[in-house]
Amino acid sequence: MLYEWLAADSGILNVLNYITFRTGAAVVTAFLVTVIFGDSIINFLRARQGKGQPIRDLSLEQQLEKRGTPTMGGFLIWLGLLAGVLLWANLHNPYIWVTLFVTVSYAILGFLDDYAKVTKQTDAGVSAKARLLAGFGIAALACAFIMGLHGAHTPEGHAEWGSLNGLAEQIAALAPQTSVTPADPDFSGGVAVPFVNNYFLPLGMFFILFGMIVIVGSANAVNFTDGLDGLAIVPMMFAAASYAMIAYLTGNFVFAEYLGIQFAPGAGELAVLLGAMMGAGMGFLWYNAYPAKVFMGDTGSLGLGGMLGVVAVATKHEFALVVIGGLFVIEAASVIMQVSWFKLTRRLTGEGKRIFLMAPLHHHFQKKNWPETRVVVRFWILSVLFALAGLATLKLR
Repeated sequence: MLYEWLAADSGILNVLNYITFRTGAAVVTAFLVTVIFGDSIINFLRARQGKGQPIRDLSLEQQLEKRGTPTMGGFLIWLGLLAGVLLWANLHNPYIWVTLFVTVSYAILGFLDDYAKVTKQTDAGVSAKARLLAGFGIAALACAFIMGLHGAHTPEGHAEWGSLNGLAEQIAALAPQTSVTPADPDFSGGVAVPFVNNYFLPLGMFFILFGMIVIVGSANAVNFTDGLDGLAIVPMMFAAASYAMIAYLTGNFVFAEYLGIQFAPGAGELAVLLGAMMGAGMGFLWYNAYPAKVFMGDTGSLGLGGMLGVVAVATKHEFALVVIGGLFVIEAASVIMQVSWFKLTRRLTGEGKRIFLMAPLHHHFQKKNWPETRVVVRFWILSVLFALAGLATLKLR
């Protein structure tokens, strides 16, 4: 990690020890790497994919015009993100590694899905059941590990985890040495209740199941949203910025105590990773803005959604994700409502009926003859409002 080597000497380089500075550096680094290597990666993808991503015939002229555009543009995002993280994040921090584990694993799942679509030239990739099964398995491992990290904050957890490669000692070293109150006993297996100071609904081992639903739900919600040029990446950047702030506050004892949220030593380092995501997202938007030169594909959307979900679980702000990621929730809900209502009415009347002209919701507005850019920009505006509303809830307790 570059920052540890540079900050070894005292003086002006001591600024590298500050999370805020390294977060900004990660944003700039990830953006530059993504933009500089973007054209080369896009040309490589175009040469290998031939006809590009298969486009479903949705009876939308704007969609059919996108034929031939390469997919798997998520590789641009991951290149920039990894550059920012490897250079500026504390790689001894376990929160960084569990988040990267989920992100990379989900990105690989998305790549396999994209690869199947491109090679077979069909919009049917890896089966939904197989993808969900793998997604839940990855999420279960991550949530179990996060429970261990959170358990190491408590006196009981410190003793239990102390023998596991010094994990508890690493956690303790990340915390201030004075005026630190131990975590609530329910912190490890509990879910923070919105608008209540330092209260956790004790779930025990069921917390893993809850976390799995959060992570898999987040991944698929972002995936549903990725349907128009620039539509998913900008709301994702706003959500990442919001959770970078939450992670920083959660990992800072003074701010956590003031806001009445549980202090989690080491969680603040996630701000650097999320900063790298924002920079890589801006670099990707450079090429994904209308008309897009590349689509992120499931390679990007599943990994991004998984990252958002695991950060929400790690920072104990799972319910805030419903507000901050409100646009993703609406898009996913539109699909669930559409499919459920169609199946129910077909069973009752023999003829399936629809709530929307088309789902996900962005296609509904396209069917109403909204230009693609109008749909995208208005959804961006909504995502800003959701992010601000989510941050506002931090003090409403």
